[in-house]
Amino acid sequence: MFSFSICFISFIFLFFSGVFLFISGFYFVLNDLVYFVEWDVITLNSSSVVMTFLFDWMSLVFTGFVFFISSLVILYSDDYMHGDLNINRFILLVLMFVLSMMFLIVSPNMISILLGWDGLGLVSYCLVIYYQNVSSYNAGMLTVLSNRVGDVALLMVIAWMINFGSWNYIYYLDYLSSSFEMGLISLLVVLAAVTSSAQIPFSSWLPAAMAAPTPVSALVHSSTLVTAGVYLLIRFSPAFNDYVCVFLFVISGLTMFMAGLGANFEYDLSSIIALSTLSQLGLMISAVSIGLVGMAFFHLLTHALFKALLFMCAGVIIHTMSDSQDIRFMGNLSIQMPFTSVCLGVSSFALCGMPFLAGFYSKDLILELGSFSYINFIGFLLFFVSTGLTVCYSFRLFYYVFCGDFNLSSFYNIGDDNISMLYGMVGLMLVAVFGGSMLSWIIFYAPVMVCLPFYLSFMAIFVSLFGGWIGYELSSLSLGSSLISFFYYSYTVFSGSMWFMPYFSTYGVSFRPLSLGYNSLSISDLGWAERLGGQGVYWFMMYLSSVNQWWQYNNLKLFLVFFVMWIIVLMFIVI
Repeated sequence: MFSFSICFISFIFLFFSGVFLFISGFYFVLNDLVYFVEWDVITLNSSSVVMTFLFDWMSLVFTGFVFFISSLVILYSDDYMHGDLNINRFILLVLMFVLSMMFLIVSPNMISILLGWDGLGLVSYCLVIYYQNVSSYNAGMLTVLSNRVGDVALLMVIAWMINFGSWNYIYYLDYLSSSFEMGLISLLVVLAAVTSSAQIPFSSWLPAAMAAPTPVSALVHSSTLVTAGVYLLIRFSPAFNDYVCVFLFVISGLTMFMAGLGANFEYDLSSIIALSTLSQLGLMISAVSIGLVGMAFFHLLTHALFKALLFMCAGVIIHTMSDSQDIRFMGNLSIQMPFTSVCLGVSSFALCGMPFLAGFYSKDLILELGSFSYINFIGFLLFFVSTGLTVCYSFRLFYYVFCGDFNLSSFYNIGDDNISMLYGMVGLMLVAVFGGSMLSWIIFYAPVMVCLPFYLSFMAIFVSLFGGWIGYELSSLSLGSSLISFFYYSYTVFSGSMWFMPYFSTYGVSFRPLSLGYNSLSISDLGWAERLGGQGVYWFMMYLSSVNQWWQYNNLKLFLVFFVMWIIVLMFIVI
C-alpha cells in the first residue's frame, strides 16, 4: 500500500490535473476555442501590472502532457530515490521545475516567459548538482552558463519590444513578420531556443546534464527544459522569414546528424539516450524550419512519451547494476529483467519509428512531408541518414544490454522487483504504444493522403532496416587490434566526441582567461609590480636598516677610515 508521503500526494495531484488539462485540450481543439485571460494584478498611479494567460488547445495539451509525465516520474522517484535523506527537497525541486514549465507554456507575455525560463534554468542547476561531487558541479555550471545565453537573448527581446507598446508577442506575429524589428526579434528568439534545445554550438551541456538523478533526466529530456526552446519556436514560427528558416534548418540538421553519429561511438547508457534526445530535437526544429509546425508539435508530444519511458528503463538498469552505466558490462539482461527489457524494447522501437507505435505517426509523417518541401539534396540526406543512425544506435544498445552474453551482470542481484518503478513504467508504456494514434486522430482535422513515388515511400523503411543491420554488425565486433576505429583513430575521436564541442565549451572558453589570469598574477602581482610596489619599498627599507645597523657597530677600523676620509675632504675644501 502507498503511504501518504509527499511523493504520493504530488503524484495524485499532478496525475489528475494532467488528465483534466488533457481532456480540456481535446475539447478546445474539437470546438476551436481560444481563451485569452488578463489578470490585473495591481494598478498604481495609472501604471498597471497585468498577468496574461493564453489557453488554447496547444498550451492545454502540452501542459497536460507535462503534468502526466511528471506524476509518473515522481511515482518512479519514490522507489528510485528510496533511502535519500533529502527526498522531500528533491520532490519540491521537481514541482518547481514543473511550475516553471507551466508558466512558460501558458504565457504569451515575454516577461512571464522569462520568469518561467529563468525558473527552469535555476532549478535545473539545483537538480544537476543534486549529487554533490566535482563532476556534478562542473556539469551544473556548464548547463546554467549555456542557458544564460538564452536568458540574455530573451532580455534583449523584452527591451526591443518596448517599441511596440506591449510585451504580448501574440499581437505582432502576423502583420509584423516582414519588418526589420520582427526579424531581429526572431533571431534573438532563435538564439534563445538554440541554447535551450542544445543545438550546435551549444550541444555539449545536454550530455553533461546527465549528472542529475535519472528521474530528473527523464523529465528534462522528455517534456520540460529541452523542449522549451522548441515550443518557443513553434509559437514564434509565423514571424520567421526565409533567412531565419534556412539558418534554423542548417543548425538543426547538423545537430541531428552529429548526435546520431556520436551515439554510435558511445558506451555510456545515459549518454546514448541523451544524444538520441539531441537528435530528436534537431528533427523537431528542422520540421519547424521547413514549415511543418503542427508536425513538430505532434512529434514533441509523442517523443515525450517514449523518451520518458526510455530513461525510466535506463534508471532501473543502472539502479540494479549498482550504478554501472557501461553497456559493455551488461548483457543478456532480458533473462533476469524481462519486464524492463520489454519496456526498453517498446520505447526503442518507438524511437526508431516502428510502425503503429507512438513515434511512427509523427516521425514517418515528418519524413514524408519533408520530401515535399523545397530542400536540397544535402538536407534530404541529413533527414534520412540521421533516421538510419537512430535505428543503428538503438539496435546496438539493445543488443549490448539485452541480447549479448553474460558479462558483469551475473555478479549482481538483478530482477524486476521495484514495484513503484514498474507502476510508472507501465503507465508510460501504454501511452507509448497507443498515444501516437490517439493524438493523430484528435489533433488533425481531416485525414490527408500523402502520394509519393515508390522509392520515396519506402525510403524511411529501407534506411531504418539498413541502419538496424549496421547496428547489429557494430555490436557483434570484438575488441582487438583489427578494429577499424584503431586505423582511423582521429576520425573516431572526432565523431565520438560530438565534433569536439565539449572541449570548445569547457577548455575553449576557460583556457584563455585562466592563462591570462596566471600571467597577470606571475608578471604583475609576483613580478615588477611587486618590486615597485609595497614589497619593493619594504625590501629597500630593510636594506637601509641593515646598512644603518652595520654602520653603528663599534668597529675601530671603520671609524679610522672615515676619520681619514673626512680629513682629506676638509683639506681639499681649504685648498
